[in-house]
Amino acid sequence: MEKEALFEIMNANPAVHLATVEDGEPRVRAVFLYSAGADGIIFHVGKVKDVYRQIAANPSAELCFNDYARGVQVRARGKLEEITDPAFKDRIANTPGREFLKKWRESGELADFYDKVRVFTLKNGRAHAWTMDKNFAPKEWITL
Repeated sequence: MEKEALFEIMNANPAVHLATVEDGEPRVRAVFLYSAGADGIIFHVGKVKDVYRQIAANPSAELCFNDYARGVQVRARGKLEEITDPAFKDRIANTPGREFLKKWRESGELADFYDKVRVFTLKNGRAHAWTMDKNFAPKEWITL
């Protein structure tokens, strides 16, 4: 599978599971993908959340996307990098489907929106696609 096909699956299935490590133990939770493409696999989390502290302590992570309709799972791994640009956070908050962020930013409900919302990208990592028909085949890693 080509890199662009992997990004297509990711963008079509924005509920992604993120695995991090805390005190040598794995932690997994769902996060909401912003986008996947040439700029990396981008998502946001709250600074007050455990996941933020886990990423800050160890930026190595794995993301797992599931396209149940096509029977494909895509797993991507690498080091997460933080995007701190306030204009980029504004762009995310103004994206359809992210109305909750826009509300938090504009209402002041989330004090210091630009500090509390943290954006990460996984780029320069690697990914592979899994399907049942290739269940026992060696993984074919693709550089992102």
